[in-house]
Amino acid sequence: MDQVIVISGDIVSSTSLIPKDKSLLELKLKQLIVTLEENFGVYARLIKGDYLECVVTKPEQALKIALLIKCFVKSIDISSDGSYTKNKRVKFFKTYGIRLALGYGVLDRFDVEKGVIDGDAIYRSGRLINSNSTHNKQRIVIKNTLFFSSKIKALNLQMCAILSLLDTILSNATARQCEVLYYKLMGNSEDEVSQLLDIGQSTVNQHSTSAGWNSIDTTISYFNTLFSKKSKA
Repeated sequence: MDQVIVISGDIVSSTSLIPKDKSLLELKLKQLIVTLEENFGVYARLIKGDYLECVVTKPEQALKIALLIKCFVKSIDISSDGSYTKNKRVKFFKTYGIRLALGYGVLDRFDVEKGVIDGDAIYRSGRLINSNSTHNKQRIVIKNTLFFSSKIKALNLQMCAILSLLDTILSNATARQCEVLYYKLMGNSEDEVSQLLDIGQSTVNQHSTSAGWNSIDTTISYFNTLFSKKSKA
């Protein structure tokens, strides 16, 4: 099989959400999976309501898909329940949303009908997520939420630098800004986003500019070009 990228994703502080928000989160993630499958032809699945696995057979699309997932999760409108004000773990969810790891490599077995994903790519993404998990930890320390692993050391260093910068940009973005970014990542113009969100075009522009859209778009284009060349090599 050709090289693929497997994206593994673990929701930050999901166990701290109230039952209503856990149900909303699971419903939204299932809707996202359908959107990704229809628009990008990927295979994605949700495990235990808060863990995602996504096989991207066109590696050049992987960064865009990862950022779509990140922005989508951060834009989910969980309750403004008063009990949340002192819950630091829920604040982590609002700030970071989801932890994502991209594993670049081959899959020895990939059977959609049987739900089998096995090989180097998923081992790499899974190990990164597990090693940075905050489940059952008394004290949460989050330095990064975007990770990359491959057999190529130079590529790992390159992607680490890129993802670190994107991590900072998205961690500082508000839920509304992430919602705007999500629709722009889906290929909508600012006028179309304006209609979808029922806000002015100037507001859409302000949100996307404040959230660093130009830098995000440039980085996605670079990633696309880089991995398109690798797939032809």
